[in-house]
Amino acid sequence: MKKIIFIFSTVLLLSVMATAQETVYPAKEQKGIFFIKNGTIHIGNGTVLENATIKINNGKIEEVGTLINIPSSDITVYDLKGKHIYPGLILPASNLGLQEISGIRSMSDFYEIGETNASIRAIVAYNADSKITNTLRSNGILLAHTAPVGSLVGGQSSVVQLDAWNGEDAAYQTDMGMQFYMPSLLARPGGRFAAFFPQPTTDPVKAALEKIEGVKEFFREAKVYLAGDQKEINLKLEATKTLFTKKQKLFIHCTQVKQMLVAIDFVKEFGFDVVLVGAGDSWKIADLLKQNNIAVIISQMHDLPTLDDDDIDQPYKTPAALQKAGVLYCINDDDPQNRGRNLAFNAGTAAAYGLSKEEALSAITLNAAKILGIADRTGSIEVGKDANLVVSEGDILDMHTSIIVHAFIEGRKIKLDDKHKQLYERYKEKYGLK
Repeated sequence: MKKIIFIFSTVLLLSVMATAQETVYPAKEQKGIFFIKNGTIHIGNGTVLENATIKINNGKIEEVGTLINIPSSDITVYDLKGKHIYPGLILPASNLGLQEISGIRSMSDFYEIGETNASIRAIVAYNADSKITNTLRSNGILLAHTAPVGSLVGGQSSVVQLDAWNGEDAAYQTDMGMQFYMPSLLARPGGRFAAFFPQPTTDPVKAALEKIEGVKEFFREAKVYLAGDQKEINLKLEATKTLFTKKQKLFIHCTQVKQMLVAIDFVKEFGFDVVLVGAGDSWKIADLLKQNNIAVIISQMHDLPTLDDDDIDQPYKTPAALQKAGVLYCINDDDPQNRGRNLAFNAGTAAAYGLSKEEALSAITLNAAKILGIADRTGSIEVGKDANLVVSEGDILDMHTSIIVHAFIEGRKIKLDDKHKQLYERYKEKYGLK
């Protein structure tokens, strides 16, 4: 009889594990008032409040402080004594929801053929049911900037919140960025591995400059088109309208100093609001970036430096260099193995190499929100903003103590189950480690 019960419970457990991912459905809209009390609140702007309280009403933060009165009536209160409360982390550059498994073509919908695809919209193809989304939420990431890829002008990107039924529900800020993937301006495009690959017979730098000039010609044509009386609609040129009105930003993906100097040319000629993505060498011209009001998304810190003669730990020190120069920057995790999960720990590394803990936190919350144009709604725990909150047992930047126990998106308490946790429980059962 005991064997029968054990077999039945095991089969039931495994059947639940096989379908549990599909039961992680979005939470309902948060209505009414609830309180979070007694936690250490990291505002996101450098301020920390001990034993403080947050009042949330209909998805918005209504009060934050240490002297907030909590009524004795029947109302939901989360007592988080000993725990840390943070703004929801923001993944500032990704292809989340556009690519699931890179080796399977049918699961990749992030790349369009052709060199200029300004009218392509990432939000149209966004898959809210991605298995990756739940693993990000388990690591405190509640918002993500997802972008299409192309040879040169990749298209329009959007910010999504990670608790949604579909792309329409997920949309947090749509079409807020245009992507430009700048070709390399190094004479050896293969970099440190060039000796292992055949090199082109033509001058790669000349070819790259010609492509860049082609992009400039596209924007010049768009400027003329938008200034005239359009008798025929050109979708690609029409898509650039919000770039010229600065309601949209131009995200230029580049790493080298030469590329960043070209990016400055785009600011001077077209007046675009430019953000550099990648920008491994941005520390070398930080003052120039500051002068031209160019923001930076540092794509991958846990990597080798751009050039062989740079300090081996230069990627770790770059955030501190930008902070010192007054450049608006944020930190990303674009490692294809992590898929963004190590975002907080990248910031933790920056905190070990010159940033304070709160500056590092701002680099994955408020700074990211400013760069993505959503700081009026999120990025910090302040009155009037959406209640996008993460609760951790310890320091969220430290992988030893970062244990996410609660998360709220627009006040909705979301589920923190994911495929990784399910597999962990599955094999604990298999090997008798329960």
